[in-house]
Amino acid sequence: MGERDEDLVARVARADHEACRRLVERHLDRIVAFAARVLGDRDEAHDVAQETFTRLWTHAASWRPGEARFTTWLFRVARNLCLDRLARRREVPLDAAPEPLDPGPTPAGRLDEARMRRRVAEELQALPERQRTALALCHYQGLAQAEAAAVMDVSVEALESLLARGRRTLHARLQTVAADVLERAR
Repeated sequence: MGERDEDLVARVARADHEACRRLVERHLDRIVAFAARVLGDRDEAHDVAQETFTRLWTHAASWRPGEARFTTWLFRVARNLCLDRLARRREVPLDAAPEPLDPGPTPAGRLDEARMRRRVAEELQALPERQRTALALCHYQGLAQAEAAAVMDVSVEALESLLARGRRTLHARLQTVAADVLERAR
């Protein structure tokens, strides 16, 4: 399986390009997916991932083994970059926001699935940032609750509360969509 992340980070701190490349290969997809769920924009997510790994290169020496897992540190960097972008979005006038992209025609068998995914993504984006981040870390990125709590700098109990509230809200908002999809399938 190769070297542990912790060993690679130590090498990155000594300006080892190969070690950095290996860490990017291991974690890029997860960071992009996480940022895309938090931001709702895949292009922006790629920018966040690039900046996250740039920070890895420039700040690897500041990571302290034993205080947190490397992935916790990496997701925390990505989360902070996402929060910065979300804050900048609030400063942009609403009329400057881009129009939503038309996904174009899809095969009939995938239409309902595409609608459901889009609706879930919309409802996820409608959640408060902390609930959205908690769900993205635990459900989409597969982080354990303790690690997700560390990324978010909250207690495990607070994370569980954020998850429960987010799940309840999503469930309530998506019940009508699921019933509509099932009705059309008949």
